[in-house]
Amino acid sequence: MNPTPRVPPKEFVESMKEEIEQYAKEVMETVNQAPDGAWIAGSEERVRDLSAEMRRRIFERAVQQRVDAAEAAFPPSTPSDDGKAVGQ
Repeated sequence: MNPTPRVPPKEFVESMKEEIEQYAKEVMETVNQAPDGAWIAGSEERVRDLSAEMRRRIFERAVQQRVDAAEAAFPPSTPSDDGKAVGQ
């Protein structure tokens, strides 16, 4: 049995580049907006929320790309003239 195709990590990173950059900007904006003397306390909860959302999106995209690669490598069989799948 052939193994399922794998997605090259570099390809995955490239597909996430804009979202990762946006995430980093939002984190920095959140820390910058925290009050002086309370940079951690004033930003930690929001940064945790941003990180949790980003972690979810990264994982979902990784799984979806693996599914897409598998579907592309093993397309469904097409029916023959007699209505049976080719090869049956």
